[in-house]
Amino acid sequence: MGRPAPIPLLLLLTLLANAAAKPSPSSFTPADNYLINCGSPDSTTLLDDGRTFKSDPQSSSYLSTDEDILASLPNISSPSLYATARIFHHLSMYRFLIAKPGLHWIRLHFYPLPHPTYNLTSATFTVTTDDTVLLHGFSAATPKPTIKEYLINATSDKLTLKFSPMKNSVAFVNAIELVSSPDDLIPDNAAAVSPPGEFSGVNKHSLEVSYRLNVGGPIVTPKNDTLSRTWLPSDAYLAFPEGARNVSVPTDTITYPKGGATPLTAPYSVYATADQMADSSTADPNFNLTWKMSVDPSFSYLIRLHFCDIVSKGLNELYFNVYINGISGAANLDLSALTSGLAIPYYKDFVLNASAITNGSVVVQVGPTSNVISALPNAILNGLEVMKMSNSAGSLDGLFSADGKKHGQSSAMRVAAGVGLALGALVSLLLLFASIRWCRKPRGYEKQKTFSSWLLPLNSSQCSFMSSKSKSTTFSTISGGLNQLGRFFSLNELKEATKNFDEKSVVGVGGFGKVYLGEIDGGATKLAIKRGNPSSAQGINEFQTEIQLLSKLRHRHLVSLIGYCDEQSEMILVYEYMSNGPLRDHLYGSSELPPLTWRQRLEVCIGAAKGLHYLHTGAALDPALPREQVNLAEWAKQQHARGATEKIVDPVIAGTIGKDSLIKYVETAEKCLAEYGVDRPPMGNVLWNLEYALQLQGVAEGGGGDGGEKKTGGSGEGEMVVGMMSDDSGVVGASPVFLESCHAR
Repeated sequence: MGRPAPIPLLLLLTLLANAAAKPSPSSFTPADNYLINCGSPDSTTLLDDGRTFKSDPQSSSYLSTDEDILASLPNISSPSLYATARIFHHLSMYRFLIAKPGLHWIRLHFYPLPHPTYNLTSATFTVTTDDTVLLHGFSAATPKPTIKEYLINATSDKLTLKFSPMKNSVAFVNAIELVSSPDDLIPDNAAAVSPPGEFSGVNKHSLEVSYRLNVGGPIVTPKNDTLSRTWLPSDAYLAFPEGARNVSVPTDTITYPKGGATPLTAPYSVYATADQMADSSTADPNFNLTWKMSVDPSFSYLIRLHFCDIVSKGLNELYFNVYINGISGAANLDLSALTSGLAIPYYKDFVLNASAITNGSVVVQVGPTSNVISALPNAILNGLEVMKMSNSAGSLDGLFSADGKKHGQSSAMRVAAGVGLALGALVSLLLLFASIRWCRKPRGYEKQKTFSSWLLPLNSSQCSFMSSKSKSTTFSTISGGLNQLGRFFSLNELKEATKNFDEKSVVGVGGFGKVYLGEIDGGATKLAIKRGNPSSAQGINEFQTEIQLLSKLRHRHLVSLIGYCDEQSEMILVYEYMSNGPLRDHLYGSSELPPLTWRQRLEVCIGAAKGLHYLHTGAALDPALPREQVNLAEWAKQQHARGATEKIVDPVIAGTIGKDSLIKYVETAEKCLAEYGVDRPPMGNVLWNLEYALQLQGVAEGGGGDGGEKKTGGSGEGEMVVGMMSDDSGVVGASPVFLESCHAR
């Protein structure tokens, strides 16, 4: 890095009048201030910050344990928190009385001291409060001190800190800090990064400090921070140090605003230093200063950025952009306009959801804007804090909650998370359809080939079981009842179409039987031929009912039954063949299939809605599926309620979705998931809203309401399992054999 930049003369002249009246740093007296040097026989006053930690005997009233195991280093001349430790072979806990409920710091100090009996470098244990998991399966294996720092909300007059060793291991701790924090240190609202918006409810989460950096400056020790925080230099996290330049001013030039940042937000020394562009007079407008920090990608993070314009010579000279993980957090940021002056601290909080974390990193960037021609290209950052937010289990380390129960998604739900919002909304729209089919899906359908046969018939597996003998004696009585219900195929026709039911023609296997790909009309028409096997639970009555029901359905957006065969005691159903396979494969099945765009997904949902609207003639849906069968929809609702809508959007298309289109889409899906049928919209309304969302997407793409991608026809790649959006009433675009059957009727 270059030499520190000189202090702008105008800045000094502007601030000289305020220097004499500079207030002293804000004081803060914590209502609760527990400092314990565990295992130490004497109290310890630290030389670097003057704080006094109580000895182990002085703090014994807080501790509940059935053992007294201590470790210590001999011949330590200077006071240290890492010369002694307390070891726990069984569950042990510290109980503290809380004088004032609210935000509290918890700092845990670990250093694996040598012990004749226990190897502390291999110790593995869990640390929890009453309702928050701080550490799970933690091991302080590195031969250097480790500090874990948390900010939790103590809601009662007691707080318990539990140490639980893993099986055949021990727990230990060198020092404990439990200290009150200002309640307004962390506001409840922050800017959501993806999608952009407002995040509310920050204070419902416990926080773990992952990084606290004094950008452009030296380490700030607890002695120089009213809240006893440590701010580390940022150089180790700067991606391109040659592009940055340190700048600093005397701390007495910093003026805190009224109603904004205070010395408790960050000390003077943080706002008096910064990194700026290496040569602001010739800086590339496309270059960004970048800090990259490794994090656990399964958690969301609160990111606080500290700014103070100590580089400008006048107002409105510095404009820059802020990016979090490549997503715009603030554009054309003008600090002097926000603070009405220079050298006035300002901070901004962001919430970064886990879904926006790539490669296990939080990346913060500041760069000059290209929209303001009069300003020299430059950007600055003074301080940076990254804090992990507790998850739905109340944990800051894994999926286990404080009561020991494991929370989180099942493996199926983790797959569903990758499918995205489109599949979630589609499931909600198909609830009634799914309620009919779900209980009839064959065992092991996940292992079938691309063509998912259980999706096709409405009665693929029913409870009415009949033996082969009963089927044989009854078949002769039903043929007459199937007259005029679709096309009758002779057994010889179907044998020829499937090459005598060649196993190579099998495209799916289900509880009803095997599904074969067949060809008729010289190969011009492909069919899905579903042949029942003797051991199928489907009975003759169900087979007849299925034909009677499905043969009446004629709609572009419903898979159509073409005909049947009941010769020689066979139960064979003939359907249109969807050459591109099920929607499931297009969303997350095969890597060879191109991902569906947002427009295509909207059109699929519109097609499904049209099919349902046709089936139910506009009636409101009233499904009664068990909760476990609609868990994907429930999961989507929970994410949306937490302001994490982007988490259920397929990351492949996340950047291509128009904001207004997504909002309308989510609103529609949410209405379809109302608890009671009377509160759900008619399918006609759902269809209207989905088409409106499609128009909004067209506007976002710059092509108007009808703009967007070129559609393909026939059996090309544009053909979908569910028919695309069309204004036809049912048969437009159907296969030739389907049209033939319609004319026959």
